[in-house]
Amino acid sequence: MVRFSASQSVTISVPPQPVSIEAYLSQADRLVYALMDKKQVEVLNPNLFRVSVRPIRFIGLSLQPVCDIEVWQEEETVRLRSDRCQLKGRDSINQRFSVNMQGYLVPQTTSAGKKLRGQANLRVSVDLPQAMRLTPGPLLERTGNSIINGILLTLKQRLMRQLINDYCAWAAAHPSGKVSSLS
Repeated sequence: MVRFSASQSVTISVPPQPVSIEAYLSQADRLVYALMDKKQVEVLNPNLFRVSVRPIRFIGLSLQPVCDIEVWQEEETVRLRSDRCQLKGRDSINQRFSVNMQGYLVPQTTSAGKKLRGQANLRVSVDLPQAMRLTPGPLLERTGNSIINGILLTLKQRLMRQLINDYCAWAAAHPSGKVSSLS
């Protein structure tokens, strides 16, 4: 069994808006769509989303993860978790493959204004096919950790770019501060 892991943290400045960032974050789909393209997301229920990740190349294989991501709120902290993930078209690997992703995003008031602080941790464990076991362990680990870190870095960059833009547009559409759960 080979294990890969990565962690990324983020701090995002939140511009003042007529509706609080907390109200925005209370809508789980907003955060998911800030992280992923809508075409990659299937809503399973209001707090559970199936996400098709773009294909990943790993030591001669093309792998396309399809993960279920649960999003919920604990007080003012938004939490994300995924421990259900399949590799599309790779049934033989799926039986020997597991993913664990944990993340959070929390608004904080600072002397400089409102900020969002968050972190995501991603771990992947896989029992490699026999042919790949000939690859030196350190090379496998470096490559796997690099891919996992790249996934988190891409999500972080997208979050930093998309979340505030979407929040500002959403807040402008709700200047009264009245927000329905479907907006």
